Amino acid sequence: MEKQKSIFASIDWVTIFIYLALLALGWMSICGACYEYGQPRDILALASFDTRTGMQLVWIGSSILLATVVLLLDDRLYDTFAYLIYGIFIILLFITPFLAHDIKGSLSWIKIGPFSFQSAEFAKFATALALAKFMSSYGFKLQGSWKNLSLCITLLILPMALIVMQKETGSALVYISFFLMLYREGMPGSILALGLSAIAYVVVGLRFADEMVFGETTSLGLLLVMALIVIFVIAMIISYTRPSALQGSAVGEIRNASQTYRRALLDTAGLGLGTMLLLVLFAHYIQPINIGPLFLAICVLISLRLLWLGFTSHIYRYCLIAVFAVGSIGIFYSANYMLDHLKEHQRARVQELLGLREDPNGVGYNVIQAKIAIGSGGLEGKGFLQGTQTKLRYVPEQETDFIFCTMGEEQGFIGSAIVLLLFLALLLRLIYLAERQPYTFGRVYGYCVFSVFLFHVLINIGMVLGLMPVIGIPLPFFSYGGSSLWGFTLLLFIFLGIDASRVRYQR
Repeated sequence: MEKQKSIFASIDWVTIFIYLALLALGWMSICGACYEYGQPRDILALASFDTRTGMQLVWIGSSILLATVVLLLDDRLYDTFAYLIYGIFIILLFITPFLAHDIKGSLSWIKIGPFSFQSAEFAKFATALALAKFMSSYGFKLQGSWKNLSLCITLLILPMALIVMQKETGSALVYISFFLMLYREGMPGSILALGLSAIAYVVVGLRFADEMVFGETTSLGLLLVMALIVIFVIAMIISYTRPSALQGSAVGEIRNASQTYRRALLDTAGLGLGTMLLLVLFAHYIQPINIGPLFLAICVLISLRLLWLGFTSHIYRYCLIAVFAVGSIGIFYSANYMLDHLKEHQRARVQELLGLREDPNGVGYNVIQAKIAIGSGGLEGKGFLQGTQTKLRYVPEQETDFIFCTMGEEQGFIGSAIVLLLFLALLLRLIYLAERQPYTFGRVYGYCVFSVFLFHVLINIGMVLGLMPVIGIPLPFFSYGGSSLWGFTLLLFIFLGIDASRVRYQR
């Protein structure tokens, strides 16, 4: 009894309020997305179990009950059984494709009687627990330990690979968000920068690959990417090899560091970017020629020069930067290969997002209709159950992936802004709670929760607005269905339980 009193006295009620507010607004959106003209508008009709709105009330009620049970559990159970929970869900993910029914090409739903559940939604909290357990072990250190970093990444890649086997690429991509937590816990920022630079190469390379300049001789995409590689290399030289950045290193590593630094910077910035600029001026004003291969040759020469400087000065960070440059070139040239080997609908979505094709009646239809629905809401919206675009079923998947367009149409800009502010408040609150944890386990798990929610909100709302590719992931507490709602509730309330128990360690 004392345990229950301490938990409910120390629980973060601000987060509970945000959770309940999002549930209420989510149910209103489900009502708007599922309502059809001619149906009764009274609360009893909307709450009927024969409708999706009524079933969503069941999922909401059961989620609140589940949250209460989770809060009553001893938080030490999560630490004790973290690996066991992770192992159970890894096995479940593995057997899911063999048990699941094919639903729109996906093999991720297991049917038990009249109900179906998606194991991938629950594997998120299991993976977060396993990471928190591993990273809170005695003597664990992420910064400077490639072994520990590799093991953490392995814990992430395993469920990702199994979910891809279920043909649920969107759900698998959610696990990329855990890298934000790894960065908070000491993962080198260079790794995060590598990922962002790779995205830049692919997007810029694909978007401008077919745009020709200088008398239709040179691919603009090739020029831009090669220039980006040189700029990123210069930034890495300044960040990681300047003499002040090498303090505390071995004596052999910092020998002649200043002289080597000046050489690397001069060769890369002066000769590299300078030569590129001269080539552009020559091709534009004197003789239109294909300077793309020359840009590529400059990047290769810069890489070789950095390798030479690294080996001769024993400052091997230059070698790593050279490897980065060569890898960047490889990523650029593999972009088209990767695009060609995507499934047709996935390739079409990427091309639509990048403006490489227009297909308003095909792959672009969902996003166009979602934009129309949101735009038609105006400032104040059309009112609860008054949306025309959603009532006439212009927006496909409007109860799940595109649920946000219902809020935009019926509640307008004001309602949409309130939803976004609530999500922002939740994310900021999660950071605050994570930072006040007395032990590593709670902090790591808290940042995992933050990362997952941030990814879902950004990607889901971004794809509805046409800013992100359509990858099919739910909006937390809004999209219809029990699996996602239970999964997000477990993810959040395990953390609230861990946070509430901190009073035990502060006595």
